[in-house]
Amino acid sequence: MPAKLSLLLPLATLLSAMPVAAEDLPPPPPAGAIRVATFNIFELSCAKLEQLDPRNQPANQQLKNAAEILKRVRPHIVLINEIDYHPISGCAKLFYERYLATNGDGLLGLEYAYSAYLPVNTGVPSGLDLNNDGDKQDGEDAWGFGEYPGQYGMAVFSNFKIDEAAVRTFQNFLWKDMPGNLMPDGQGGRPAYYPAKNAVQLRLSSKSHWDVPITLRDGRKLHLLASHPTPPVFDGPEDNNGARNFDEIRLWSDYLTGGKNAEYLVDDQGRRGGLDPAAYFVILGDLNSDPVQGDMIAGHEKRAIHQLLGHSRVNPAAPVSPGDRPPRTRKDGSAYPTYAGDPKTRTSDFGRLDYVLPSRNLELLGTGVYFPAEGDPRRHLVIGEDRASDHNLVYVDLRLPPK
Repeated sequence: MPAKLSLLLPLATLLSAMPVAAEDLPPPPPAGAIRVATFNIFELSCAKLEQLDPRNQPANQQLKNAAEILKRVRPHIVLINEIDYHPISGCAKLFYERYLATNGDGLLGLEYAYSAYLPVNTGVPSGLDLNNDGDKQDGEDAWGFGEYPGQYGMAVFSNFKIDEAAVRTFQNFLWKDMPGNLMPDGQGGRPAYYPAKNAVQLRLSSKSHWDVPITLRDGRKLHLLASHPTPPVFDGPEDNNGARNFDEIRLWSDYLTGGKNAEYLVDDQGRRGGLDPAAYFVILGDLNSDPVQGDMIAGHEKRAIHQLLGHSRVNPAAPVSPGDRPPRTRKDGSAYPTYAGDPKTRTSDFGRLDYVLPSRNLELLGTGVYFPAEGDPRRHLVIGEDRASDHNLVYVDLRLPPK
């Protein structure tokens, strides 16, 4: 494996299963349910984690607000997007110890016995001029966009043991090795954005794709399929980022379909093929694709995320929030167009981008997007200068069928 998974501390009493105050929302999960969440915490950097007040206590208000949301929702398993990957300072460990594990303001700290914190492509120099500007040193020349190695990384925190030996990662998988890929390499009538010397080396995943098997208390496995595809914007007429986003999402679709559709997939550990057809899984992360708005890929009738929402193995249920966000305005003060879908399914200002999609062989007991209604005393956690993030936490409550 490219890096060893970190174990934060030995499994003890699971504080995340303890009740919170009656007025707190959302309600705790039903008995026997597992709450799984994803949360893109805006630029959760090592620099923010190192900010301390004169009493040597954590001082970043944004991260305090993010931690409060997590303590209120209390997921048993959570994926964090946009956390720096740094193998030496261990930013995931710092976030856990300084913000999540602490008690305060009437809220119990969270106790996560296990974590997965692995390398990502963002900010890792490629040595190539990937944006064709004559320079090989800027953020767009990394394997995934980032100003420094590990920026916009990922971390999984879990109450349940991670099967480290069975973890699969696709950080190094080459885009060219996906049959029928959309890479703008000048082949098959596609735009010639990448010259051949770049196209043959370019990795597909802008961060990474992880299959993290969690061993539940009854011994069965729940596979967390975690990723954070590139936003399908910030490019030109070649639609480079749009094509990459589409194919990053397609990787999971092929992984679930299995058989011949997944024969091309070889993980970083050297194992080939897709997910067992009987496996329990949850696809989660900021997938940067809205189902009702945004640019379409030329020649495709559906948006990228429909590869998963329409998959036969996926439950496409859309969590909703108690409240709605105020209209988004441009820098000149003008309003953006009204959202084309149900506004309460949005997980960011730009639409429904964050997903927790369980397999159909799991019982779905509840869902939610953490965005309090207007007048709720917790609304400051998601609105204003110190809001937790530009994305909202999404969760589902799941139960495995009888054994």
